[in-house]
Amino acid sequence: QVQLVESGGGSVQAGGSLRLSCTASGRTVSNNGMAWFRQAPGWERIFVAAIGSAGAVRNYADSVKGRFTISRDNAQNTIYLNMNSLNPEDTSVYYCAKHKWSWPSRDLEDYDAWGQGTQVTVSS
Repeated sequence: QVQLVESGGGSVQAGGSLRLSCTASGRTVSNNGMAWFRQAPGWERIFVAAIGSAGAVRNYADSVKGRFTISRDNAQNTIYLNMNSLNPEDTSVYYCAKHKWSWPSRDLEDYDAWGQGTQVTVSS
């Protein structure tokens, strides 16, 4: 069973940057697509970005395209989310997720393992 642990969240001012990390343990995730989702209080969990198993294919929500970059280091069993030009609407708990297979889908139901989340707060 894989465990996912996110880190790197925090509080920043609008226009700032953060880098989130998600490290997997218990088994390799190098053959799985991986993704980031986020959830604000009172709202559903929504897709942010995903990356295929080899790292060549990436998928982004329109709201973060051009500002966020997802990447992975399969040797370290870790994925990253670089977030630039943050705005208050990005404030959420960010979750890392493992896809059941290798591709980077947007559908929450395709993911079968989740981290505990890391809080990102952006102030204006």
